[in-house]
Amino acid sequence: MSASPKPLTEAALLKMPESAYMNVAQLAFFRARLEALRAEMLENAADTGLHLKETENVADPSDRATVEEEQQLEQRVRDRERKLLKKIDQALARIENGDYGWCLETGDPIGLPRLLARPTAEYSIEAQTRHEQQERLRA
Repeated sequence: MSASPKPLTEAALLKMPESAYMNVAQLAFFRARLEALRAEMLENAADTGLHLKETENVADPSDRATVEEEQQLEQRVRDRERKLLKKIDQALARIENGDYGWCLETGDPIGLPRLLARPTAEYSIEAQTRHEQQERLRA
């Protein structure tokens, strides 16, 4: 009976040659990272639901305002997390169809350092910069 392979670390990932880009081990690493992030988001969402149900009957108007402000802030954070959850699901789908790690615009590698920093990245740094510049021009 053989031992299961040791999980890949970030350092080991970065030491791999360019020719190994998005090999089976790297894809497994990012799949595990995305699934862990997804589980964390779902747990946070469940905690928020419980927290928001614990509505306090606060008689003092300033205390009530504080509670409402905290709830609004928490809902904004969860809204961002919902958007991130969608991006995580899209990234997991790209792993399944073989597109993960490759820029959706240029087809070039996104790069391991960028994917480690932002595992849901869809574009290379150059393409992302162009998108952001175009958004600023439209705004």
